Amino acid sequence: MEPSTTTPPPTAGRNTRLARVHRRTMVVLVLSQIVGTVGVGVAPSIGVLLAGEVTQNEAWAGLARTASTLGAALLGLPLGALAARRGRRFALTTGWWIAAAGAALLVPAAQWDLVVPLFIGLLLIGSGSAVSLQSRFAATDLAEPRHRARSLALIVWVGTIGSVLGPNLGAPGGLIGGATGLTVYAGAFLIAAVCLALAGLIVFLVLRPDPLRLLDEASGAAGPSRTARNGGRFAPIIAEIRSNAPARIAVIAILTAQIVMVSIMTMTPVHLVHQGGSVNLVGITISLHVLGMYALAPVVGWITDRYGHRFAIWTGIAVLLASLVLGALWPDRTGWIVASLILLGIGWSCVNVAGSALFAATVDAEVRASSQGGVDALANLCGAIAAFLAGPLLAVSSFAALSILAMVVLVPLMLFVVRRIPVSREE
Repeated sequence: MEPSTTTPPPTAGRNTRLARVHRRTMVVLVLSQIVGTVGVGVAPSIGVLLAGEVTQNEAWAGLARTASTLGAALLGLPLGALAARRGRRFALTTGWWIAAAGAALLVPAAQWDLVVPLFIGLLLIGSGSAVSLQSRFAATDLAEPRHRARSLALIVWVGTIGSVLGPNLGAPGGLIGGATGLTVYAGAFLIAAVCLALAGLIVFLVLRPDPLRLLDEASGAAGPSRTARNGGRFAPIIAEIRSNAPARIAVIAILTAQIVMVSIMTMTPVHLVHQGGSVNLVGITISLHVLGMYALAPVVGWITDRYGHRFAIWTGIAVLLASLVLGALWPDRTGWIVASLILLGIGWSCVNVAGSALFAATVDAEVRASSQGGVDALANLCGAIAAFLAGPLLAVSSFAALSILAMVVLVPLMLFVVRRIPVSREE
């Protein structure tokens, strides 16, 4: 008797299960990302204002403003190593809850103008940024290769909600203050702490089975990863990047986009104010920039999956160059500066999404989670350095000169991408 043709082979059953878990994972990541990034979004807005109010010193305020970015850089690699050892569920939960503790610490810091808790709280809340970035890689763990960039881009896209709502927590914070006696800032950080804690709770309760653990099982991986055995150090990650040309291009793309975007974006509000622009104009400009960064991410993901990583990265480079040309040629025209910032966000999105998807597709399985955390940590560190250096550069030169210098930063990436080497193991 011949076997029934309706019985799926074992591999088909396994693939069906992976697809089902991937859909569940995406739902969990989307929900936690929406809730969590509301809490994260408070740091670069209300956190910046609080830094100036508490420190009453521009130098200290500047250091406080970069604290959350430095926190994301410092915690990116440990959280990645934690994912390699314990899985995505444990790492993401830990990251969200560390950020929640930071936001909770900022409540008394805001209420009583406490400088030390301010710095510690902003540093810890940076964990939310790190885990938000790690979530986009978690979306690729069980994704089909032809849909990997779209899965990653969806998680990037839902971060728009937090980026828009987070800076506006002052209004509900004021309502809480009226009922509890807290200041507006303290009330805003209380809401942020609740959102971050809830994001961690969602992941802890619902992200089962763990997508990274399931991927390791499906690929036949046994025992702790090479990075886990080495304690999450950079050495295995560096070795992987040195020997893996596509992964190397991906890292260069991610870092270059971050440096260019942060250096220009950070100095644009200062430049606009020097040109006589109002605070409202600055707010609108940055909001449009953020929309450019995130709103088109699903489109970028589709382009990456459809036409390849190289095409998407080249598209991003072209858009970034267009943005920088506008800033260099017409730095005194407000309309062109606003347009430049929108293009800057779109260009960053193209390069970052395509580079991140390429890295997820090509990095060795044994260092996957930790190397992803390491790349995010390095990107945040480069962003913090770029923001720190951009101020003095603008002071001694001009916005046009800063834009030209950013064009120079793009040159190495262009040289790497133009070479005739494969940029994906699937291509």
